[in-house]
Amino acid sequence: MKISTKGRYGTRAMLELSLRYGEGPIMVHEIAESQGISVRYLEQILNTLRTSGLVISTRGAKGGYELYKPPSDITVGDIIRALEGPFDVVPCTGEYDCERMGKCVTFQVWKEVKEAIENVLDSVTMKELAERKSKLINNDELIEYII
Repeated sequence: MKISTKGRYGTRAMLELSLRYGEGPIMVHEIAESQGISVRYLEQILNTLRTSGLVISTRGAKGGYELYKPPSDITVGDIIRALEGPFDVVPCTGEYDCERMGKCVTFQVWKEVKEAIENVLDSVTMKELAERKSKLINNDELIEYII
């Protein structure tokens, strides 16, 4: 499985919303500028995240997007599933039934790979990513101060 720009940019957009959680709706152009994503592409991504129930949108002059639930309740796995679909590394670990299923020696390996990916992505919340971002910012400021 390869995560596309849609999944990566969607995670970055959700990180931005997590960093600003509780501030009310954030305009698309603000998210796009902060994260270096084209507004047009970001609108498509946010629309998918909205239909998946991860963000809500508000129209109007003070409108924009915000998280539907707290950052601690949203995982990277939730975002990637919404934007990319299931974590099937090969067709047979999904809904596809292979004629070799009962005799395939490698099926268990692919299943374990899929589960490992799910476990990692489902174990990282947006709150944790926001905390990691804060630590990076603080470390950069410290380094700049020392130099």
